[in-house]
Amino acid sequence: MRRASYGWVVVAAAFTLMFVGFGAAYSFAAFFGAFQSEFAASRGHVSLLFSVAAFLWFSLGAPGGMLADRFGPRRVALAGVAFLVAALAFASVARSLELLYLTYSVGIGVGVGLTYVPSVGAVQPWFGRNRAFASGLAVAGIGAGNFLVPLLATWFIGLFGWRSAYQALAALVLVLGGAAALAIDDDPARRGAAGAARTERTALPGATLAEALRSESFWLLYVAGTLACVGLFVPMVHLASYAQDAGYSRAEGVALVSLIGLGSLAGRFTIGALADRLGRLPSLAVMYVGLGAMLIVWWAASAYWLLALFALAFGAFYGGFVALSPTIVMDLYGARSVSGIIGVLYTGPGIGTLIGPPLAGTAFDAFGSYSAPILAAAALSFAAVGFVLVLMRRTRAAAAA
Repeated sequence: MRRASYGWVVVAAAFTLMFVGFGAAYSFAAFFGAFQSEFAASRGHVSLLFSVAAFLWFSLGAPGGMLADRFGPRRVALAGVAFLVAALAFASVARSLELLYLTYSVGIGVGVGLTYVPSVGAVQPWFGRNRAFASGLAVAGIGAGNFLVPLLATWFIGLFGWRSAYQALAALVLVLGGAAALAIDDDPARRGAAGAARTERTALPGATLAEALRSESFWLLYVAGTLACVGLFVPMVHLASYAQDAGYSRAEGVALVSLIGLGSLAGRFTIGALADRLGRLPSLAVMYVGLGAMLIVWWAASAYWLLALFALAFGAFYGGFVALSPTIVMDLYGARSVSGIIGVLYTGPGIGTLIGPPLAGTAFDAFGSYSAPILAAAALSFAAVGFVLVLMRRTRAAAAA
């Protein structure tokens, strides 16, 4: 298959891997109430299930990316799918919240960590001018999974109960994720007409991981992502409960989480045009401003239509942020160690995610309100903008030198 054609196959495979991985993770909102009832647990305790999983997938992005750089993304992604399937299957028979930490949290965290970064990294070498668009399409799988799988999980729970719902999700991940992992590839030379017989991995141009870690630009991106992600996943975990507290049904609450996914689809598909017009770093600053502004809207909202508007807009800024990050890494450092660099960069958001949702749940348990954590999350998103502005100035100064 010609290089250009197979590049889009890689995009489709990456989309599917992110669809099943993040869909399984973000379906957590549908199970939140069941976990509280089944295990008589507080919101802070239950929300830690998600945060541990998210911390692991962000933290394991680094070794997952480095493994993909060394062995290729196919083998790493297949291992990730196996972890996802095992996590969902074992979670369906867990008899305590502690066992869910060992099954759901660890399994989902490792599974997403071994599929997300290798998939994002695999897309980058196939494209030049259209890289932002291709990356946006690939990571749109996260938004699609966020939109569809929580609704599917809610339906499954209503039909079969939460344990059988997990078994159904495990089957879905096995079929779709397994096929996508077998199709993923990050070596265009192996797909070219002149290099069809080549099977060895080639050295790609660009900076090494060590070189990237010694650069100021990496750490500016790292701190910005960490700050913004303290609040990024708070709505994923708590928005459904927030809506139920306001008098809406569980299904209406989960639908709001799905609307975040729908909004993120729009953000991922449209960010390429904005980035081409404003530049990728200025566009990233816009995404952080938007996240902070939408968190303030959430803090002020109680009407369902306003919560829905918040969810859509928040999702759009979230999706744009996720789509821009790997392309900015590629712009700054090239393709040589792109998966490893992205993986290490994403440990910062992992730290933010480990902090945000559990603290929000603990604040609610203590004070009966989400107001303080929502406003704190908004302030941190605005602080992240400052680090991006510094990076923009440094980048322009280096280009002019």
